[in-house]
Amino acid sequence: MDQLPRIALVGVGNMGEALLKGVLDRGLAAPDRIAGVERLEGRAREVADRYGIAVHPDPGPACAGAGLVVLAVKPQDADPAARAVGCAAPGALVVSVCAGIPLARLAKALPAGTPVVRVMPNTPALVGCGASVYCANEHVTGAHREQVEAVLGAVGEVHRVDDESLLDAVTGLSGSGPAYVFTFLEALADGGVLMGLPRPLARALAVQTVLGAATLARDAGEHTADLKDRVTSPAGTTIEGLRQLEARGLRSAVIEAVRAATRRSEELGA
Repeated sequence: MDQLPRIALVGVGNMGEALLKGVLDRGLAAPDRIAGVERLEGRAREVADRYGIAVHPDPGPACAGAGLVVLAVKPQDADPAARAVGCAAPGALVVSVCAGIPLARLAKALPAGTPVVRVMPNTPALVGCGASVYCANEHVTGAHREQVEAVLGAVGEVHRVDDESLLDAVTGLSGSGPAYVFTFLEALADGGVLMGLPRPLARALAVQTVLGAATLARDAGEHTADLKDRVTSPAGTTIEGLRQLEARGLRSAVIEAVRAATRRSEELGA
């Protein structure tokens, strides 16, 4: 991939900052080739001091000369932000991480022919372990896709879909999924506390157990059902715990959580 063009980050909140940090840590762009947009003066100064980039209160100065613009604003601010980007950086590749905003709506706020990418990231991007899925409009070229995958790959795994409607299911699974996992972690630790473990030990064991199990599921090359069976001895402790999870509908509850979140994402994007 050729060097990334000048980058403008319209919004340097959690996700904008995560992408900024990832790009700088990977050496994909120098600080003097990145500009941010942040209206809160204190936050703007904090980001500028921490990363050495220029941060402006409005998109115009930040986007001037940019070839890649990341929209990382609240959904209700996406339309005016996109219009400002279109005026300041016509022809730039626009990458939106604004939740629920469809490609057609973004394209409507931008000049005709603008290459636009819609991304559904998730919060583990904050620690470089994110899962991002993107969909591109018809004006996005192979070179554009390489740029997108380089930026998103700096904060975790990247996947592409051609059917934009799948991003609602992505939202329900990986977008909302960290909250499901955090809830499970709390419950797992609470179970340990109930049975007498000190809270700090219970929490540490719960976190490491989930981290280790997820890493094993990723790297072992085996189906998760087989990995589960390897832990489950006949008439042992694990099968007794699994019996209780099945009796209380854990699988169905998780499936329904993904389904409900997907439906809500569809409503927000309508």
